[in-house]
Amino acid sequence: MILPGTDAEAILEAARRIQAGGLVGFPTETVYGLGADASSDKAVAGIFEAKGRPSDHPLIVHVADAVQVEAYASSVPPFAARLMKAFWPGPLTVILPRKPGVAAAAAGGQDSIGLRCPSHPVALAFLKACDTGVAGPSANRFGRVSPTTAQHVKQEFGDSLLVLDGGPCDVGIESSIVDCTRGRPVLLRPGVLTRAQLEAACGEAVLGKEEFEQQALGVGNTPRASGTLEAHYAPDAKVRLMDAGPIQTALDLLGAEAAHIAVYARSIVRIKSEKVLYRRMPDDALATAQQLFAVLRDFDAKGVKLIWIENPPAAQEWDGVRDRLGRAAAG
Repeated sequence: MILPGTDAEAILEAARRIQAGGLVGFPTETVYGLGADASSDKAVAGIFEAKGRPSDHPLIVHVADAVQVEAYASSVPPFAARLMKAFWPGPLTVILPRKPGVAAAAAGGQDSIGLRCPSHPVALAFLKACDTGVAGPSANRFGRVSPTTAQHVKQEFGDSLLVLDGGPCDVGIESSIVDCTRGRPVLLRPGVLTRAQLEAACGEAVLGKEEFEQQALGVGNTPRASGTLEAHYAPDAKVRLMDAGPIQTALDLLGAEAAHIAVYARSIVRIKSEKVLYRRMPDDALATAQQLFAVLRDFDAKGVKLIWIENPPAAQEWDGVRDRLGRAAAG
């Protein structure tokens, strides 16, 4: 059932379900999460079962404030503290060394743990009422398109799941994930925060995962992190990334016979068939991120078989959108 996140009693009911070992759908500024008590391995197992997610694929633990970090992390490097100060509450996950014996299931069995303090007011009220960290991957079946409205969550899991409605998500794609366990900040998953913003905040160069591995800094591999599999965020329809020219050429060749195709592009395209759907991609990266998953879900709902998407620009602010589209196309 969907309950208004502005209702104090709904917040308390959701918190009671978490404390009783149940699951709750809750809004954040990025996407909606499927939450369980991070301190209970049994409760966290319910997330993996509901999503069909491998149990060694770690979850992000959501906390109400930086003070709660002490319950899960054994240490916080200075550059990680600077990142948290700059971007919490907000769309940033930091991976820190995990305290032994704490939240092992949520961490996918690793000795590190991903932590985030969201900025959505409903999420913060919910987390404060829970009085515990809440493990919360995106509230969708594993590998599928993330939800950005309460109705999306209901479509995934039915009416039996309590979902707090916080309205459409403002950010629209998942948080940036920075690994802070290797002595240097390593960006494992881009989001709407650019690498330049992260570097300015932490005072150090932020490496990409590939750069880190090439330079062989630190010891061992970077941790597994949520949402970083090659194929992820995929709709039922097949996604193909293309430049504007090939999209137009393909539409011209198919002409009036084109069907079951959706186009999401910044360029205005000529379409001769009434059976082709077209949505214009915004010129702004943040606006595109905010609507991306909702657009993919809408295309699926309309029964298209192919989604042709114009390649995003190479500019840094598009990194998060480009990452999600690349994984969706690989799905």
